[in-house]
Amino acid sequence: MRTHNQSNRLLARLGVCAVAGVLVALGAPALVAGASSGGNGANIVYTVHPIAIPMTTSASPSGFPTPSACVAAFGFACYTPQIFRQAYSIPWTIDGQLAGTGTSVAIIDAFGSPTIQSDLATYDAEFGLPPANLNVYYPEGKPNFNGGVKRSGNALGWAEETSLDVETVHALAPGATINLVVSPTNYGDALNNAVAYAVDNHLGDVLTMSYGSNEGAIAGGGNNIQYLQSNKIFQQAVSQGMSLFASSGDSGATGGLAAANASYPASNPNVTSTGGTDLFLSPSGGYGSETAWNDATNCPFGCSSGPFGATGGAPSALFGTPSYQDGFVPTGSTARWTSDVSFNASVYTATMIYLGFLGSNSGYYFFGGTSEASPSWAAITADLDQAAGHDLGAMNPVLYGLASNPSTYAQDFNDVTVGSNNFPATAPGFPAGTGWDSPTGLGTPIVSGLISSLGVTGTTTGDTLP
Repeated sequence: MRTHNQSNRLLARLGVCAVAGVLVALGAPALVAGASSGGNGANIVYTVHPIAIPMTTSASPSGFPTPSACVAAFGFACYTPQIFRQAYSIPWTIDGQLAGTGTSVAIIDAFGSPTIQSDLATYDAEFGLPPANLNVYYPEGKPNFNGGVKRSGNALGWAEETSLDVETVHALAPGATINLVVSPTNYGDALNNAVAYAVDNHLGDVLTMSYGSNEGAIAGGGNNIQYLQSNKIFQQAVSQGMSLFASSGDSGATGGLAAANASYPASNPNVTSTGGTDLFLSPSGGYGSETAWNDATNCPFGCSSGPFGATGGAPSALFGTPSYQDGFVPTGSTARWTSDVSFNASVYTATMIYLGFLGSNSGYYFFGGTSEASPSWAAITADLDQAAGHDLGAMNPVLYGLASNPSTYAQDFNDVTVGSNNFPATAPGFPAGTGWDSPTGLGTPIVSGLISSLGVTGTTTGDTLP
């Protein structure tokens, strides 16, 4: 980032260290302690649930069909970076430079992908994107990817998640440096080490985590050693001016349990929790409308492949209501609630992602899940950092502050008022509604409005690639 300026709303933020290359070593990782007598040392097992449906015909060389043509042929819409930019008013350029220029985004994943560099290059060529500056870090050694199940984690699913995260960030912040930090397992200690490595080496102005664990599944709850360590790392990250994002979940308000259950780390107050929607386009291809993503009760286009999931969003059992949520969460509640914001996440309104590690099955896939929303908001925040000329840091106070003013709220967010996150339909859940709600938070972004509302003067934006 450029030299950071003081803001009357925000703390002055630290600069980002410059890195280059594909595999970079910046010293030993800050390894996380295991069990101790002072708390529960049981492992937290983090999972990802990217929903990937193969596109059975090649997109190249003639390019992707229109979303409506995809619906007719496959039952899924196919959204490209250009479509998301038009729908959510995301500029291609800011002050004459690619959006995200001068910023960095750290992506945390387990296992990684053996083909991420070439997959991203294929994706970029398909959609006319400039080459990316992607660095890959393995603080605890490079995993031996085999596509199988390793230590409670499916490496294949994490590889899909890695592709979704990296390609999404580059699509929406094409000028940003991407620093992918890969842990060898999906256990809490390993992923904590990866996050700590990114924080200690300031590998991102923004950091995204598209994984989670139900709070109810964390052994020992707030006394879990890995949970306590992660909270400490997040506090350090925010103190350094980093913005943190995580997915709110893909199995409705309960996360598959019996009662409403927030997903962690999205429930951490220092983290911005991203929920999911179904985005529908206007006849001109711009923003039309949105509903809370829920395939059980509001499944679009005839739901030809059945229900896949629904956005998370629930009260936390680990955290009380942070001050920025005062006046937003349900009256009488004393809990921190997810989601904070949202983005398109339904596989029926799919983002297109290239996977190159599947042999003869490699190609473009229809993707969905709130793990699309977290890297999308991370990329958008990198764009906002560039426009502001400084890191915005913890985003929840910023976003809720903008939403507290009716005029800036209308300018900055698409208010999603239809749907719920009862999944299955008979399970507990919460409705979408006017203003903040648990399934979709404050809503989806109007990025041009956010740039304006953040008080950026003299900033110019462009809608075409340079």
